[in-house]
Amino acid sequence: MGDILRCADYASVPPALRGGVAAIGNFDGVHRGHQAVLNRAREIAAQEGVPALVLTFEPHPRSVFLPDVPLFRLTPAPVKARLLGALGFDAVVEQPFTRSFSSVLPENFVEDVLVKGLGACHVVTGYDFHYGKGRGGTPQTLQVAGREKNFGVSLVDAFSDEGGVVVSSSRIREALANGNVAEAAGLLGYRYMVEAEVTGGRKLGRTLGYPTANMALPADMGLRHGIYAVRFRRADGALYDGVASFGRRPTVDENGAPLLETYLFDFEGDLYGEICAVSFFGLLRGEEKFEGLDALIQQMKRDEAEARALLADVRPFSALDARMAFSE
Repeated sequence: MGDILRCADYASVPPALRGGVAAIGNFDGVHRGHQAVLNRAREIAAQEGVPALVLTFEPHPRSVFLPDVPLFRLTPAPVKARLLGALGFDAVVEQPFTRSFSSVLPENFVEDVLVKGLGACHVVTGYDFHYGKGRGGTPQTLQVAGREKNFGVSLVDAFSDEGGVVVSSSRIREALANGNVAEAAGLLGYRYMVEAEVTGGRKLGRTLGYPTANMALPADMGLRHGIYAVRFRRADGALYDGVASFGRRPTVDENGAPLLETYLFDFEGDLYGEICAVSFFGLLRGEEKFEGLDALIQQMKRDEAEARALLADVRPFSALDARMAFSE
């Protein structure tokens, strides 16, 4: 996967990356609709022989304006950066989004961020992009500003799936809430993935013959609790098929916090402290409470067999999917 520079704000973009093409948006999920915008930006950058950058905002603006309403982030900043790097971008600008920043006048956003900060020669956004105080900046005002400030502007129409329905982050969140990771993958253009540090646990899985890599996911994780066929990527890029449980472990610790526990097939070793990624290929079943550990072990054996069978025939369905969940 390609390396990408993560810039803390527009002022920290190095001189060598100024003067490029900037795709602007939140891009939560980096789904197929977002990729239509991103691919256009990358194509223009290649044609012009200039850097390709992404300007995004952290945290998600909804978290600033509605702090008490949980938001299931599909791609926290590190995962988003990894995906953008795999798409071929040189840098992502993770501009801090605050109420103060949101109140900047549209003309000042253009002058300070796009012109002075990025030195953008071309800007690519979605058809509904708004910016500045009161969302006063519109796609039309951006085009006018581009003519005045001498940078190009491309607006990309909404992207619809094969059924004619617009691809959106909210559709993907709904699919994942239902455990439909296959539908989510079709909308994302790659298998849904999470990334976290592997931490120590109670080692119950090791006692049962199924040692797991445990990962605590964000509190806003909206994925349905259940058992999944997954692919696990280590920090060094090594891939392992596996079966993962996401939930509260009702048989052994039903009051615990949700945890992702992945049993890696054909692996022995220590993963503690590594930042690893898990890609979801299929929901095997929902979370269940068993009458004792023997019943749980028997079900885990069936889960392993089903996951091995499912993963034996999987193929990447896009170049991005190949980079994220398969050996390149």
